[in-house]
Amino acid sequence: MEFLRPASWPEALAAKAEHPSAVPIAGGTDVMVEINFDHRRPTHLMDLNRIGELQEWQTGEQTVRLGASVPYARIIEHLRTELPGLALAAHTVASPQIRNRGGVGGNLGTASPAGDAHPALLAGGCQVEAESVRGSRMIPIDDFYLGVKRNALAPDELIRAVHLPRATGPQQFSKVGTRNAMVIAVCALGLALHPADRTVRTGIGSAAPTPIRARAAEEFLAAALDEAGLWDSRGPLPPSVAAQFAELVAGAANPIDDVRGTASYRRHALGVMARRTLGWAWQEYRGDPRSQSCA
Repeated sequence: MEFLRPASWPEALAAKAEHPSAVPIAGGTDVMVEINFDHRRPTHLMDLNRIGELQEWQTGEQTVRLGASVPYARIIEHLRTELPGLALAAHTVASPQIRNRGGVGGNLGTASPAGDAHPALLAGGCQVEAESVRGSRMIPIDDFYLGVKRNALAPDELIRAVHLPRATGPQQFSKVGTRNAMVIAVCALGLALHPADRTVRTGIGSAAPTPIRARAAEEFLAAALDEAGLWDSRGPLPPSVAAQFAELVAGAANPIDDVRGTASYRRHALGVMARRTLGWAWQEYRGDPRSQSCA
């Protein structure tokens, strides 16, 4: 196994073009586990830690550009207002040590359906900035996941950053695991309300071959809020609306039975999380000081 250590972004792109099978490593929290268990044996590893720009972020009026290697701990500390859903998801990542090393780029590159960042990225409507020596492109998050641990990157491309709209409404995240820390999700759910255009987005993790959205649930909830005038009045949410939303979220999943949980349990848990996250988000939207979250 050869070890590549580019000192700049252009050097990294050139190395990736020369060695398309090279596996990028920054935090290493996913890649090293696969190597240690002999699940992956790449011919080349590419260390990106010398490229400082990957650990930087820029906050614009409407969008946050988040470098691929910005650690989860910094997202929690500095971006909880702009990206509350992602900050909540970051709280649930493994341990403090891993939150200080791992970043969103690694979750995206690995494309595991159980990655903690994916539901928040889907709910937030992010775009992935991918680049190669041929140029750069923006990949909508809805088009990024192609299959189990497969993504839309070309062999010579690297993830440079993600672009996430700043939150204009409440965002929530919830995760079920077999313990409180250092755990792979049995299932997870991200939810974002977008009052400006009266839409809803969701993200489901660890309950299908790829991270997915519950589109029917999103459309139902957005329409129900609109028809009842709740986007404007911010009145109480009818229990029947929450129950139908939960049923549609659970129905969107395509889970399997495995060592962490059964398919039926995952569907049930998603329904429970859908009701709870919607309740928390709606309380926040109404300005209720009792609003709470999974973090």
